[in-house]
Amino acid sequence: MRRYVAPCFAFLLFLSTLHIMSDSLSAPKPIDVAVGILMKPNGDVLLGQRPEGKPYAGYWEFPGGKVEAGEDILDALKREFVEELGVQVLSAEPWCGVEHVYPHAHVRLHFYISRDWQGEPQSLENQAFAWQGSVGVEPLLPATIPLIEWLDRLRYSA
Repeated sequence: MRRYVAPCFAFLLFLSTLHIMSDSLSAPKPIDVAVGILMKPNGDVLLGQRPEGKPYAGYWEFPGGKVEAGEDILDALKREFVEELGVQVLSAEPWCGVEHVYPHAHVRLHFYISRDWQGEPQSLENQAFAWQGSVGVEPLLPATIPLIEWLDRLRYSA
């Protein structure tokens, strides 16, 4: 099986750096966030909708959450998936890294792809979720948008 590895980290880091430099010379330190893409054999991926009370409520994103102090990124991903979805990630491979500056936070997103998990996703934090082939849910969280094309190349390459 051919795997497409997106060159997104360098490109999006460059764009984020330009954005940060234009905003201020003393940008806040980014918050590390572990993000998981559960991918079925047919290429469908799981997206979750941000619940009320969180920034960008109603926007769709790949599930994940903040990495706690001293926590390994993959361990954070596994913890978040248990807490949010009741799913145990058995294995995951790093795919892409993106920095994005939102009005409320500067985040460094560490994307992992998992094709090996146990359990069916449940809405443990009152969020909606949906398996998507061609991503059709809207609105998407801004940091997610540039990754969809690269993810499609990975999912549907011959």
